[in-house]
Amino acid sequence: MARSTKVALGNRDKYIALGLNIAYYRKREGMTQDQLAEKAGMSRSYLGEIEAPNMITTLSLEVLFNISNALRIPASKLLEFRD
Repeated sequence: MARSTKVALGNRDKYIALGLNIAYYRKREGMTQDQLAEKAGMSRSYLGEIEAPNMITTLSLEVLFNISNALRIPASKLLEFRD
């Protein structure tokens, strides 16, 4: 799992929005971070880093797909960024 914080300045807001989208859909399903992390095959702390709006945490497509599968939504929903 990539956890690099070296991202292009223009992408920082996208990582924050992605994390917020994950948190939104997780809460909509009534899941805790522990429950989603377990279903997605990752640690709770890594999921917490991804969701945290004050941290920039990169993730692989594999992780994105695992999260979307655990939430039972298309991965594209997590990538819908609002202006």
